[in-house]
Amino acid sequence: MVLERTFSILKPDVTRRNLTGKINEKIEAASLRIIAQKRLWLTLPQAEAFYGVHATRSFFNDLCAFMTSGPVVVQVLEGENAVVAYRDLMGATNPANANPGTIRKEFAESIEANSVHGSDSLETAALEIKFFFSDLEIVG
Repeated sequence: MVLERTFSILKPDVTRRNLTGKINEKIEAASLRIIAQKRLWLTLPQAEAFYGVHATRSFFNDLCAFMTSGPVVVQVLEGENAVVAYRDLMGATNPANANPGTIRKEFAESIEANSVHGSDSLETAALEIKFFFSDLEIVG
């Protein structure tokens, strides 16, 4: 068994509705371990840097505004095939298209306020984890 690490953000719509614990329960029930976690309020420069890959997309400004509208919970998850496992658990970006039982189907308010972010590859996960966490903060 090869353990992988992936990155997760519980977005402002989750923290506003006090759903962090319910989503963490789903993560852990999917055999993913939360090995680092912290709650923070992103600044606009942080959001712009983190989502910089989308800077030329039409939704970039709205995304950054949403991600700075309230606290988020950033996490490092560990488990077998963690990237794919978490993406499957999150569900489709548009909650209307998400499978039953997924986080977005159960908790997302809209395609914009879709509750969670997860890395799309191991390479992206490594970059996103380093953006928010030092090695000392990750306890595996």
